[in-house]
Amino acid sequence: MVPFSFAGTEFVALAPGALFWERRRALLVADLHLEKASFYARSGQMLPPYDSDATLEELAELVAQTSAEEVWCLGDSFHDAEGCERLANETRDLLRRLTSEARWTWIAGNHDVGARRLADHCGGRVLGEAEVDGLLLRHEADPREMRPELSGHYHPKLRLTLKGRHVARRCFVATATKLILPAFGALTGGMDAGDPVIRKALGNRAAQALVPLADRLLRFPLAA
Repeated sequence: MVPFSFAGTEFVALAPGALFWERRRALLVADLHLEKASFYARSGQMLPPYDSDATLEELAELVAQTSAEEVWCLGDSFHDAEGCERLANETRDLLRRLTSEARWTWIAGNHDVGARRLADHCGGRVLGEAEVDGLLLRHEADPREMRPELSGHYHPKLRLTLKGRHVARRCFVATATKLILPAFGALTGGMDAGDPVIRKALGNRAAQALVPLADRLLRFPLAA
């Protein structure tokens, strides 16, 4: 758990790719993509069907570790509109327990077609976006937005070559006013943190990739 400041607000960056807003006792995650494996299984592409369990168990561990009273999921929480309905009974029970024990908000993302049904099946509330204590919480960064903004969508990863070995780690991407969270889901890929698509979403402003470790936060400038 590594403290850092963004737009004058103090957060703690957690190694699995989550943020903890200690003053609000709020945990923020993005891009869970629950039930991605079962979505692909319907078209014959078989993947290990444990992604939702792994993702929610890790999230439950962070909720307990931080004693979070709020949870904000910044979009693409399920891989498709019927994902919540495909959850195994035990997995749905875990999710409903989590959403009942915290003030839980689902921010709708581009995969969350029919997201309004989430609250009916899985608890919590659904919003298109939110402004909380001067910070905008939405799924996809808006390059025209000048106010401080937290988002997801791009699944940023930092890719490095160290001593001939290729390494990829989930990372946050930050400018002075924008912070993109990595994908939290167990079965999500990632886009290079310096990709032009991400840079465009940031308004081509100076940016850093932030990689949280257990005891420190590594910062890597991203080339324009």
